[in-house]
Amino acid sequence: MSDQPTSSNRGPRKPGGPGKPHRRPKKDPVRILAFQALRAVDERDAYANLVLPPLLRKAREKEGPDKFDGRDAALATELVYGTLRRQGTYDAIVAACIDRPLREVDPPVLDVLNLGVHQLLGTRIPTHAAVSASVELARVVLGDGRAKFVNAVLRKVSQHDLDAWLEKVAPPYDEDPEDHLAVVHSHPRWVVSALWDSLGGGRAGIEDLLEADNERPEVTLVARPGRTTAEAVLQEVGEDSGLPGRWSPYAVRLAEGGEPGAFDVVRTGRAGVQDEGSQLVAIALANAPVEGRDEKWLDGCAGPGGKAAMLAGLAAQRGATLLASEKQPHRAGLVAKALAGNPGPYQVIAADGTRPPWGPETFDRILMDVPCTGLGALRRRPEARWRRRPEDLDGFGPLQRSLLRTALESVRVGGVVGYATCSPHMAETRAVVDDVMKSFDGAELIDARPLLEGVPALGEGPDVQLWPHLHGTDAMYLALIRRTA
Repeated sequence: MSDQPTSSNRGPRKPGGPGKPHRRPKKDPVRILAFQALRAVDERDAYANLVLPPLLRKAREKEGPDKFDGRDAALATELVYGTLRRQGTYDAIVAACIDRPLREVDPPVLDVLNLGVHQLLGTRIPTHAAVSASVELARVVLGDGRAKFVNAVLRKVSQHDLDAWLEKVAPPYDEDPEDHLAVVHSHPRWVVSALWDSLGGGRAGIEDLLEADNERPEVTLVARPGRTTAEAVLQEVGEDSGLPGRWSPYAVRLAEGGEPGAFDVVRTGRAGVQDEGSQLVAIALANAPVEGRDEKWLDGCAGPGGKAAMLAGLAAQRGATLLASEKQPHRAGLVAKALAGNPGPYQVIAADGTRPPWGPETFDRILMDVPCTGLGALRRRPEARWRRRPEDLDGFGPLQRSLLRTALESVRVGGVVGYATCSPHMAETRAVVDDVMKSFDGAELIDARPLLEGVPALGEGPDVQLWPHLHGTDAMYLALIRRTA
């Protein structure tokens, strides 16, 4: 299919008929904003969660609250995140509706098409409204010629619902299970394979996990220890807007659509936004038994500061101090902001954890939440699944091993190291821990499961893997290691 209509497949006639002035396209601020966000994700490798807030603020300022309200912001957010999550599925459907390879479609055109496909197949927007709004968007951002192409493709898409399209474009499960799951659940094949290896089990479990990755995650707050409590946060948020956390005693879940910045407890830093799995990692490290003194704690990869803020508060309650170290100076600034107001002593520095400025055997507790592929947070950063490549693991592996080895050298005998990643990929979790343990004399794994009290389905241990579909958290991994010599 070309960008121009053929004689048998023409675009809509211009309103007014021959001889009438050409109608200007109607600008829809919601869909224009969604298109701008998708272009930023594609062109600048931006993250939607960082791009959307300033775009929404700009739209409110430009259009005014009467013309761009909360419902408009919610629709724009759904269009962006829904399109990114389902990009793989929608690409396959669009490919079935055109007569050229998908790679030959210009990226801006594909963004408009996928926005339209999401409205047709992933929302309750009526078919005629989804098509016409997408064509109008195309006229504004692409021009009339490409708008006709968009119109022709979306009219083909509208002939079937999502289930019918999946029957057409996904290979049968019995012939190619991984490719079937990749198309149906919109994950790259290599990610499906890696998650399945880590999860184990049969078809039901992996399908539940992939479906969970495509659901909108809850917004979870953390009541920062020593500064407030979950009960106080719940009282401020109100019964209509908040629920207690499932597992963390510091967690409060916001109702759908809840805006964290609307609450004073968040604006003042007494509470912050933090996934419950991330909270559990910090709590487990803080509660792991150590031998002897318990005075000096380290967060060795502290940015952007959520776990550091928890650890600083928990340390202060025991008369201990926290050193929060982050290699990137701008991220160290975020850590300092998160820790501001902590009741006890702490220090934030910009330092490379593989070449630390501190000496060996300095600390009693160390958390190393290492840089990783982020495959455990695909609910929150759906674009990461399309951005990451298998070869990225080769880049992270040496760094992860070096950071864990440094942590073991930096903790005293009898102290504990927590190795954490927001990735369930075996190459970033057990493989790293096993390799470093083999080359480091004098360390033993601690069973982390009892330290996540009340949390079910934690596996055989001694390490712990959390899952979105089982625990409602990001797929956080944690291994606790005690230094013995």
